[in-house]
Amino acid sequence: MISGSKMRLDRLCRAFVLALAFCAVPAWAAFDLPELMTLLAKQKSGEARFTEQRFVHGLEGPLDASGTLSFDAPDKLVRRTLSPRIETMAVEGNTLTLSRGGRNRTLALDSMPELLGLVEAMRGTLTGDGATLQRYFRSTVSGSATKWTLDLTPLDSRLAAQVRSMRISGRAGDVLGLEMEFVGGDRSVMNITPGAAAPAPAPAGTPGRTTP
Repeated sequence: MISGSKMRLDRLCRAFVLALAFCAVPAWAAFDLPELMTLLAKQKSGEARFTEQRFVHGLEGPLDASGTLSFDAPDKLVRRTLSPRIETMAVEGNTLTLSRGGRNRTLALDSMPELLGLVEAMRGTLTGDGATLQRYFRSTVSGSATKWTLDLTPLDSRLAAQVRSMRISGRAGDVLGLEMEFVGGDRSVMNITPGAAAPAPAPAGTPGRTTP
């Protein structure tokens, strides 16, 4: 027959083992890039509002812009700026179309490696395409599925000559923010509100400066 003291010792040992296992969980269950990409890939399309502030070296105060973003997997991304002036940047596959003031201009993305990297950072994140992200960036994920941050450092020398780093943040499958640090000191901060209705466009002729 097992004595009461031995039974208590057994219970203490089991509790100690469970405590060690609980403490060890973060070491092997850390949130990583494949898990984040799996979360993001579940959304095949989406729409959102954005507000952006661009801090330019030598200018007093930020340049403000706002509008909408939309994407359709696997490779369609549209940014429509509504304020301070209406303009659209639409990317599908390797084709980039810029629209402003009733005029359109179509370009091949691979002819502009610097812009291609920026597009793929956003497109790859929104669609959960980790392979594309790792082709252009060194990626570091922190946080958890409920609140995560993805830090991207350019690998391509031409992109790295213009962009120092990018930080994308979000919650579960939603992208909520994008910050970019440019070589030379400029900085861009974008806040994203998924699924929100589009704001009214700025009246024609409204003065203002449009962020690049």
